[in-house]
Amino acid sequence: MKDHFRIDTRPVAREESVLRGEKYRISILTPWLIRLEYSESGRFEDRPTQCVWNREFPAVQFEVRDEKDVLRVTTEGIQLVYDKKPFSASGLSLKVRGNISAYNSIWRYGEKVTDLLGTARTLDEADGAVKLDHGVISRNGFSVLDDSHSLLIRDDGWVEPRQEEAADIYFFGYGHQYEKCLQDFYKLTGNTPLLPRYTLGNWWSRYHRYSEEEYKTLMRRFKGEKVPFSVAVIDMDWHLVDIDPKYGSGWTGYTWNRELFPDPAEFMGWLHKENLKVTLNVHPADGVRPHEEMYRAMAEDLGKDWENEESIDCDVTDPDFLDAAFRYLYHPNEEQGVDFWWIDWQQGVESRVPGLDPLWMLNHYHYLDSERGGKRGLTFSRYAGIGSHRYPIGFSGDTIITWESLDFQPYFTANASNAGYGWWSHDIGGHMRGYRDDELSVRWLQFGVFSPINRLHSTNSPFNGKEPWNYNAIACQVMKRYLRLRHALIPYLYTMNCDAALKGRPLIRPMYYPEPERREAYEVPNEYYFGTEMIVCPITHPHDKASGTGSFRAWLPEGQWFDFFNGMVYDGGRMLTLHRDIEDIPVLVKAGGIVPMADYEEFTNSVENPSSLRIRIYPGANGNFVLQEDNDGGADRRSVSTSMDWNWEENVFTICKPLGDLEVIPAMRTFTLEFMNISSVSPEVTVDGRPVDIRWEYDQDTSALKVQLPALPADTEIVFTFREPLCLAENLWQKEFFRRLYQAEMLYEDKEKIYGYLEEGVSPVEMTGILGTMNLPGEIYSCLEETLLARK
Repeated sequence: MKDHFRIDTRPVAREESVLRGEKYRISILTPWLIRLEYSESGRFEDRPTQCVWNREFPAVQFEVRDEKDVLRVTTEGIQLVYDKKPFSASGLSLKVRGNISAYNSIWRYGEKVTDLLGTARTLDEADGAVKLDHGVISRNGFSVLDDSHSLLIRDDGWVEPRQEEAADIYFFGYGHQYEKCLQDFYKLTGNTPLLPRYTLGNWWSRYHRYSEEEYKTLMRRFKGEKVPFSVAVIDMDWHLVDIDPKYGSGWTGYTWNRELFPDPAEFMGWLHKENLKVTLNVHPADGVRPHEEMYRAMAEDLGKDWENEESIDCDVTDPDFLDAAFRYLYHPNEEQGVDFWWIDWQQGVESRVPGLDPLWMLNHYHYLDSERGGKRGLTFSRYAGIGSHRYPIGFSGDTIITWESLDFQPYFTANASNAGYGWWSHDIGGHMRGYRDDELSVRWLQFGVFSPINRLHSTNSPFNGKEPWNYNAIACQVMKRYLRLRHALIPYLYTMNCDAALKGRPLIRPMYYPEPERREAYEVPNEYYFGTEMIVCPITHPHDKASGTGSFRAWLPEGQWFDFFNGMVYDGGRMLTLHRDIEDIPVLVKAGGIVPMADYEEFTNSVENPSSLRIRIYPGANGNFVLQEDNDGGADRRSVSTSMDWNWEENVFTICKPLGDLEVIPAMRTFTLEFMNISSVSPEVTVDGRPVDIRWEYDQDTSALKVQLPALPADTEIVFTFREPLCLAENLWQKEFFRRLYQAEMLYEDKEKIYGYLEEGVSPVEMTGILGTMNLPGEIYSCLEETLLARK
C-alpha cells in the first residue's frame, strides 16, 4: 500500500486506565466511556478498526473493588458490576449515575438499546421516512457501540478480518451531556475533516446527456442571471454509455465520450476559469471492460488476459486492483481537471471477504487518496456506518419528488448528528418520479440553502430540470434570491465547518442538544440549529389556501429570537406556530447573534475569502463570533481568526485585529454592518483608536441601522460605539398584520371589521380577543395571531 493510505491513529489505551482478567479487559477511556472486551483465548486487540481509531484518552480517576466473584468499577458517570465470566445479561451491567431515569438508566449485556437513532445508508427510492440505524445519543442516558465485527486496519494501511470471535463493545454513559458525548465519540472514532471551502456554495447537478457546449451555455446563463454556483457536477454521461452489449451495461465507465466532450481538459479548464470545481459520477461496480481506453495497460499490469478480453472485476478486497484503479482510472482524470469523485455504489454490502462492505472500502481509500500530496481531502458517496463522518460528503441517494420526501429530510439531516454524520448532501428538489409542484420545489430549495450541502439534482427527464426559470415567475425569483443568499453565507458556513472539524460541533444539530431536559425540544424533529447563531424551521407541507401561508409548529428556547427575513421579534420559552408565504421560511437568529456574509459588489462564482463583508448584528444580549478563514490547504493549512465582540449592555461592537497568517485574507477589506431591530441611534467608529468617517442610514421600515466603512487594512481593530443607549425596537406588528390580512382569502366584510379595530389602535392583546370572537378559519386566525403574540 502507498504511504498515503497509512492513517494516523492512537489505538492503545493508557495502561493505568485498563483492568485485566484472564479472559476480559475493561478500559476506562473517560468517566462516561468504557470499552468492554471478552476473549476466550485471552488475546485482545489493540489495532484500529473500521470504526475506532483512537483509544488513548487522558487518565481517568475511578474506584475499583475487585472481589472474588465480582468486579465493581465506579467512575464519575458510571457504575459497572461484572462477574468476571463470559459476558451475560446477569453478569455484566452498567448504570448511568445521576438522576437520568428512574427505570431505564441500567444496561445489561445483550439488552436492546433505546436511543434517539442516527442515520441510514441511503434514501434511494424513499417516499417519506426510512428506518434509521443507531447513534450514540439517548434520552435514557446511555448507548452502545458494538465493534466486535469491524475489520482491523493494519500498519501498512490495509484491512483484515479478526482472527477469532471476541466481544468488543463501547458503552457511552453520558447521561444528557449530548454535546460532550458527541465530542468524545469523535475523539474515539476520528474527527470530521475540514471541507474545502467551495463545497459550501451551490452545486449544479443533473442526470442529463449534456454536451460540452450545452453545459457551457447553461453556466453562462446562470452567470447572466447572477445565480452563483461553486461546483459543477457531471453525471454519468461524461463517459461512454452506449457500448457493445457483449461487454454488459454502460452504467460503469471511465472513457470520456468524445462526441459530447471532445477535449475534456479544455472543458474542465474552462469551468475552473469560471470558478467552478468539477466532480464526475462513477458507478464502479462493473469494473473495467475491454472497450475502455485504459483497459489494455491496466489489464497487463494486473496480469489479465487482455488478448482474450478478460474483464477486470471491481474487487475492492484486492489491494492490487485498488492501486491500479487509482493509477489508471482516477489520477489521469484528476490531472486533466477533476477535483473530486462522486462514488455512486449501489450494489449492497457483500464482498469476497466476510464482513467487508465494498462501500466502506471505496469511501475509505478514495478519501485517503484524495489527500495525497498534502491536499485537503474530499469524496462524495453514501453512508457506510459508524465512522463514515471521516469521509465527507454524504450522498443520500435518489428520492421520490413528493412532499413526504421533503418532510422527512430535515429530521433525517439533523438526526444524523447523533451518529456524528454532519455533511449530508440531498438531491434538492427530489430526484425522480413524483409530480410537478412549484411550491414544493421552492420549499425544498429553501431547506437546501439551510442544509449542509445545497446540491440541485434531478433524474434523466426533459421535464425535471431544476433551473429556476423552469418554474413560475414568483418561484423563479425566490429560488434565485435563495441561491444568492447561500453563496453570501459562505463565511458563516465556513466558520461552522471549522467548528465541526476542530470542536466536534456539527453545523446542524437537533434542538435537544443544548436543552436536553426540555420536553418540547424532542417534539420538533424538523427544527434544528444551523450553526451557533440560527434556528431553522423548514416548511415541508403545502400552503393553506385561505391564509396563503405554509406553517411550522416551532419550539423557541428561552430568550429573544429575530426572524432573519422579516425582522419579527419573538419571545422564547414556548411553542408557537409560525406562518410564512412562499417568499421565505422561518429562520431565527438568537439575541446577540452575529452573522457574517460575503458582500459581493459584482457577480462571482468565487468562494475566496471576500474583500467585502456584510455583518448582521442582533440586539438583546452580548454576543461573540470568531470568523474562521484559511488558505483551503490540507497539510499546509494556514489560518486566521477574527473575533467580533458585541457588548449590548455597553453599546459597543468590536471587530478585533485578526490573529494568524494575514496573508490568507485580503490586504484591504470593506465592511457593511447591519444592526438589526434597534431604535434609531447615531454611531461613532474608531479604527485603531482613531475616528474615521462613515456612512450610515436608519431604515424605519425594518428598524435596522446600516453602517458602511471605507476599505481598511486587514490588521486593524474597528470599534463601534453609540451616542445614545441602545434599545430593542418594538415589532411593527400592525404592518405585518395588515399584510397577512390583505392576502387572506376570506369575507371582505370581516376584513373591513378587523381593519377598523386596527385603525382604532387596539393593542395586540385586545386584537387577539376580538379575533377569537369572529369564528375565522383556523389557519387565518393562527396566521394573524402569530403577529399579535410574537412578544409575550
